[in-house]
Amino acid sequence: MAGDVKRFTRMLLECNSNDKLCVVREYQTEVIVVPALLVGFFVILLTVILWLHCRGLRTRTKQEESSSSEQQASNKNQKESSSQENHYVQLSEISMEVLLNSASLTLKELEIPREKLSLGNQKILKHGRYGSIYRAELEVENSGKTKSVILKALQDLVSPQEVKDFLGRIQFHQNLGHHENLVELVGCCIDRFPLYMIMEDVSLGDLLKFLWTCRKDVMTTDGTPYDLTERQIYEVGQQVAAALAYLEQKKLFHGDIAARNVLLQHNFTAKLCGFGLAYEAHTYGASSVTERVPVKWQAPERLLKNPPSIKADIWSFGILLYEMITLGDPPYPEVLPSDILPYLQRRNIMKQPSSCQQAMYSIMKSCWQWNASDRPSPSHLIKSLQTAMKTSNDQRVLQVPGLLVPELYADITGVAMDSLVSDYTVL
Repeated sequence: MAGDVKRFTRMLLECNSNDKLCVVREYQTEVIVVPALLVGFFVILLTVILWLHCRGLRTRTKQEESSSSEQQASNKNQKESSSQENHYVQLSEISMEVLLNSASLTLKELEIPREKLSLGNQKILKHGRYGSIYRAELEVENSGKTKSVILKALQDLVSPQEVKDFLGRIQFHQNLGHHENLVELVGCCIDRFPLYMIMEDVSLGDLLKFLWTCRKDVMTTDGTPYDLTERQIYEVGQQVAAALAYLEQKKLFHGDIAARNVLLQHNFTAKLCGFGLAYEAHTYGASSVTERVPVKWQAPERLLKNPPSIKADIWSFGILLYEMITLGDPPYPEVLPSDILPYLQRRNIMKQPSSCQQAMYSIMKSCWQWNASDRPSPSHLIKSLQTAMKTSNDQRVLQVPGLLVPELYADITGVAMDSLVSDYTVL
């Protein structure tokens, strides 16, 4: 068989040019292949055209579907927005209810029935951050007797966050615990609006106004004269230092030690109040503090935006001693509040007042050390005050000429006027 193929091939190769049979056999392959290639090319071209057409149809369909989806989403958003507007009050009410129910469990032991408060004779003292502060009467243990208390009120037209903050301040004061030199939290009313934070009423009011009154020749309603001796200043100073020592034990600080934040009882018991900055720093962190503290009472590191600390409170305590010994003079009277930091950076401190003995001025200077670590601790401060008090004058009444004008004082110190015209400060 193989031999036949070879003979056939040889015969074709040996054909003459004019041999028709050879010509037919020679072109038989081209006649079959070329049409096949043309048909294949046509099929491929047709397939590509059909594919492009189908792709265009799918694209238009998707665009139509997308447009329809966007329209539906827009309609849905409009409905949701309308729904949110319609149910905003309802959701807020639910949030309030959850907050108050939760707080009622946490602060249950502090809850005081509203019927024990005599609100008819309440006297407004000042406008606080979220509401007004009142003086009212509270019935004492079903005895029929009443005592004067301070109410910090939160009205109902507030946000859930404001309610949470108000309740947090009550709980913060509860966690402070009892100390004779801290203003006492009596209780609260948080079952419904308005919410009340109930504080003790301290009879003589804040120390700053007491100091100003001591410049006048007046007496209290019970005949006690408004005056101070050097020894009494040491006594008040020791009580404030004792409050600082208590805060240090709890790893807290005050942040705004000043005469305006010290309350006085008739028996000269001093009570520290005004814990707004301490609460914010403890709850939200030092970087989130919004409470404004007048710069002339702040330690240099606080003016340089460092976190508050008990050592910064010691610096402010030195300013408090200056306030007391001068019967309420503004600190750094010759320096503008805006210039206080450069003044301190030059290592300047206040000069010794004419009414101040060397022993007290030495304690002031120890509080005004530039490096916080060089300042005394609250416990060391108490010992220094006790030692100096032994040689202090208990007979001579401090006298400072001239009366202070609150508006001028506010300009010199940068203290807000509303904190000077009220007679009570609360957390």
